[in-house]
Amino acid sequence: MAEVRKQEKDFTKEVDELLSETSALVKSGSVQLSDALERLLVLEKQTRNARLANDLPSTTRLAKAAIELCYESRDYTQLNSTISLLSKKHGQLKVVVQAIVEQAISWLPGIRQEQGVEKWLELVETLRSVTEGKIFLETPRARVTLALSHYHETLSKAPNALAATIKEALQTASDLLSDLQVETYSSMERREKTEFILEQMRLLIAVARLKDAEVPAKQGKNALGSGEPEWVKAKVGGRKVNESFLKEKANEDLKLKYYDLMIQQALHQSAYLEVAKHYEKVWDTPSIKEDESKSRAALEHIVYYVVLAPHDNEQSDMLHHLFANPALEKLELHYNLVKSFVTRELMRWPGIESLYGPFLRTTPVFSVSKQWEDLHTRVVEHNLRVVAQYYTRITLSRLTVLLDLTPQQTEETLARLVVSHTIWARVDRPAGIVNFRSKRGAEDVMNDWSSDMQKLLGLVEKTWIGMNAAQAAQSRIKA
Repeated sequence: MAEVRKQEKDFTKEVDELLSETSALVKSGSVQLSDALERLLVLEKQTRNARLANDLPSTTRLAKAAIELCYESRDYTQLNSTISLLSKKHGQLKVVVQAIVEQAISWLPGIRQEQGVEKWLELVETLRSVTEGKIFLETPRARVTLALSHYHETLSKAPNALAATIKEALQTASDLLSDLQVETYSSMERREKTEFILEQMRLLIAVARLKDAEVPAKQGKNALGSGEPEWVKAKVGGRKVNESFLKEKANEDLKLKYYDLMIQQALHQSAYLEVAKHYEKVWDTPSIKEDESKSRAALEHIVYYVVLAPHDNEQSDMLHHLFANPALEKLELHYNLVKSFVTRELMRWPGIESLYGPFLRTTPVFSVSKQWEDLHTRVVEHNLRVVAQYYTRITLSRLTVLLDLTPQQTEETLARLVVSHTIWARVDRPAGIVNFRSKRGAEDVMNDWSSDMQKLLGLVEKTWIGMNAAQAAQSRIKA
């Protein structure tokens, strides 16, 4: 493509005369479309020639007029060939190619509605071919590809579509969009760029769910043919979105769509803490806070997923901040549930199940058996941390009773928390005793003794000073 240079000659008058003449002749039928195009292209060559003229405005007008004649004549085969021909002309200017591509894109909806999908697809493929590999046309190419992707997605939703057809159409739609690296496009606006990335994520997740449904559950998510690669791509796509941009009020719709996709991705990995964080971002959205029902639902989901998350410093910090949130006090049942996890007291599972089970099992979160089992696991782990804090040693049989588990389940839970460094414990299996305090070396004992002695001497000195001050005050009174 040639760069714009200084204009040497003005063809405005010749172009005006030729455009009015060819338009009138084609409409009257006196001249065939091919003859009119030939006359336009002859003058277009003269206006384009950098050595003689380099008349950019006239070249643009002639190029647009040529494809407009094809469009008005409803000769779509000629339209496609003319667009390809003009874009490949020697020394063709970038602005001219950009103008005819944008003009053709504006006709796409009308062609699809009037002439059907076949003619529409032909023009789409022509535009994709013309724009391929051209940086200055990356944004128009992305828009055309998005329209083609949506077309393939509609094929997957056809009422009588076969399973193989649905998968192929959805995969094609996802692949078309995933090939676009829109985050690198400098000519695309930030909002449109974000919309493209969210569409990529949405289609990747749709394909991943379809593939996962075809894999037997016993083979797991890493089985051959599963949707795990698509889930990973969706996660990577989420990192391309600038979350600070989503905080702007004008972008709240994109923010909600983004976090909905991120929640789906995190739930697939059972990353409950990430889900809770995403729901917290949703809850902080002004439009959600203004709607009482949506605000309540978001806050409830924060509670559900923060208690489902495995215990660590980050989870504990978020749990305590949530407990201190005044908005939580309005949700009595959820407040008490969080309070149970914050308070360092045993929570017997039968009591939790009878108290919270009837309500929680009706929610979409805990109607899933896996997540209900995970809640049981979190309750057991909480109880074990409480026991480790208050007991130095305990028999395995007594620990089993406190945790409401079988001996085997107790040992498995204890081993898991020890391996994750949540607690320190050693099991004497022959004696059936669990030790929660490690053996201390002589140096540790002496350091503690030295520290305690310093505290004791400090208290003695403080007491002695206080007694002296009291005696001095007493002697002054008597005197």
